[in-house]
Amino acid sequence: MFDNLSERLESAFKQLKGEGRITELNVANTVKDIRKALIDADVNYKIAKEFTDRVKEKALGLKVLTAVSPGQLMVKVVQDELTELMGGSESGFEINGNPAIILVAGLQGSGKTTFCGKLANYLKTKKGKSPLLVAADIYRPAAIDQLKVLGEQIGVDVYSDPENKNAVSIAQQAIKEARTRNKNVIIIDTAGRLAVDEAMMQEVSDVKNAVKPQEILFVVDSMTGQDAVNTAKAFNDRLDFSGVVLTKLDGDTRGGAALTVRYTVNKPIKFVSSGEKMETLDVFYPDRMAQRILGMGDITSLVEKAQGQFDEEQARKLGKKIRKNQFDFQDFHDQLQQIKKMGSLKDLMSMIPGVGKAMKDIDISDDAFKGVEAIISSMTPYERANPDSIDLNRKKRIAIGSGKDVGEVNQFMKQFDQMRDMMKNMNKMPMGGKMGMGGRR
Repeated sequence: MFDNLSERLESAFKQLKGEGRITELNVANTVKDIRKALIDADVNYKIAKEFTDRVKEKALGLKVLTAVSPGQLMVKVVQDELTELMGGSESGFEINGNPAIILVAGLQGSGKTTFCGKLANYLKTKKGKSPLLVAADIYRPAAIDQLKVLGEQIGVDVYSDPENKNAVSIAQQAIKEARTRNKNVIIIDTAGRLAVDEAMMQEVSDVKNAVKPQEILFVVDSMTGQDAVNTAKAFNDRLDFSGVVLTKLDGDTRGGAALTVRYTVNKPIKFVSSGEKMETLDVFYPDRMAQRILGMGDITSLVEKAQGQFDEEQARKLGKKIRKNQFDFQDFHDQLQQIKKMGSLKDLMSMIPGVGKAMKDIDISDDAFKGVEAIISSMTPYERANPDSIDLNRKKRIAIGSGKDVGEVNQFMKQFDQMRDMMKNMNKMPMGGKMGMGGRR
């Protein structure tokens, strides 16, 4: 999302490369380029100017340490100011109450209904809650159907009453239903429009006044740039929402909304979302986003995503198989599924410092594993568990079943053998606890 902005900021910092000290002239030139980069990223001119004025003031007030170059110092100042612009620190999320009520609002097409499903999945899998999704969009039957599909996909109940054309009544009945079913969180998906109008605002305001939600989340489509910020202001003036959700962060957009929506409405960004997968919802950390914008990656979030898919017992069994050189195609297939649940491949790569920039012009499709999965799926259970049993006749059958040719099957199997050899060699390496540590005990 921020590729162009990151590139422009990097170019601005290069002006200070090789400079021995910070001066008013070289800082002024750098700040001018930073302001241009922000404006080109669809950041409001007034906000961009205030931002760069603060950067300039801080940079000129700092002394360059011997170990830190002026360029590095400027990056640090910009990182701190970007973090502050986007909220400073992670915002809390209120899910207290019996049940806790979360009202979700936004324009049609913003990704609101999909977010409701993602939030329910997040609360269920990561917070141990028992959520109930509520279809309160009385105008779009497709929205009700979509919520039901998402609920079934993640194993969460959905309350709907298609015959009822009163959103307030639906929300109130849903609360009673939640108590009957022992649900401790209610997520209400309200109706949206293609543009802000009085009828929509009045309806969502009536729902808010009737159910007294702990959280009111406004969903912003990051792709719409400054229009998203203006819409957020209109909703906030009416609803006084508690937080913002940024969707479609994986899109080809300039990023101005993500940078300035918090500044404009003075409400925290609580979640960010990308893609359609139910697992692709993240708590928003301003400091981590600032690091990503400046090309520093986000190893912390990457590790957290990996830990979220980590099953200790499964990992123990897999480690045992690797030690015995018994890693098979089924194990490989299972690991692919874990990686896919972590999010889009390009997004994951962008979290690794230095890699995001190198990969920016390379299209990494989330379908990259499909060919491999097709090959493994065309194997019998015996073949998956016994890779060495696959002879030429079996390869021919697997190739036909997967829509590949024998050469492609051979290539995959060769790569798999190389990976197994690498695991085998790593397994022969002495463990850290047996190297040099034993003598100290």
